Amino acid sequence: MAIIPRSSYYDKNYRQTAALIRARQPYLIRNIITGTAIFGFAISVYAFTIRAVAQDDFSDVQIPDAPSQPPHTPNAGVERAVSSAAVGK
Repeated sequence: MAIIPRSSYYDKNYRQTAALIRARQPYLIRNIITGTAIFGFAISVYAFTIRAVAQDDFSDVQIPDAPSQPPHTPNAGVERAVSSAAVGK
């Protein structure tokens, strides 16, 4: 009993038969041209994006100074209090 239903286009080892190759032949060139066009479009969009980002100039953006103290973390004091209470016992 086959798990995958058999098709007349595939043999018992699920390889293409001559009938499938003949049926696909009229679409081969058209599919290659379509695939090439889609691939070319994707590469051109990627190249345009990389070139556009490379032209950005961030020299006019001011970088803020580093903070003098790290921001307060609410759990830091609790950990110290717990560890000092545990040491005291």
